[in-house]
Amino acid sequence: MKAYVYEQQEERRAGLASELRNAGIDPQFVGSDFFASGLGILTQQGQKNRAILLSECDELREHIRALRMAKCVSPIIVFRNFRNSQDTASLLDLGADDVMVSPIRGAEVVSRMNSVIRRLYGHAADSIVMGELTAYFDGRDPIISGSRIKLSKREHSVFQHLALNSNKVISKDAIYDAVYGSSIDQPFDKIIDVYICKLRKKIAAASESGWQYIETVQGRGYRLMLPETISKAG
Repeated sequence: MKAYVYEQQEERRAGLASELRNAGIDPQFVGSDFFASGLGILTQQGQKNRAILLSECDELREHIRALRMAKCVSPIIVFRNFRNSQDTASLLDLGADDVMVSPIRGAEVVSRMNSVIRRLYGHAADSIVMGELTAYFDGRDPIISGSRIKLSKREHSVFQHLALNSNKVISKDAIYDAVYGSSIDQPFDKIIDVYICKLRKKIAAASESGWQYIETVQGRGYRLMLPETISKAG
């Protein structure tokens, strides 16, 4: 799980970075110039499930306004130093999705991020059930035929993107961007195929039916679907 983080106070960045990383969030710290010239990346495919975490500053409202005017739909969560209901209401009206008050706890940030992201994709609950498969949006590994299967960090990222877009065809490029984004350590371009293969093997091995649940749509990408639907589509 990746997030853009804006924190002006350098002495607070290390502690915030540690708290977020311990909760499974990969923070990418940005400066003020990001809001002036770096917002184009936020409209690219795969970016809308990358949260933007903004610490309190004088330009906070201008930053939120700039993000929304740039057509950014990514979750925006604000970190406040003190509770103020009037200011909180103002920030939410401007386009923030949530407001948290210090001390910031990584586990709570993850839960709030997941809550906003799943609603962004049209899911009210924290999970979906497809036959023998239960997929969660809160960081938990999926359950197949009553047993939880262990996924690696990358496998989980790929699987969660498929689950958020269940029954929809998702291109390999869109999955890649959601998992790796603008990471400088770009892997070889077949890596998504490798993770899909691993996911299918784990799901098929755990499911009583032996179904893989992930369909390949030739020339278009992948889709997480019920086995019966895949069978009829084929």
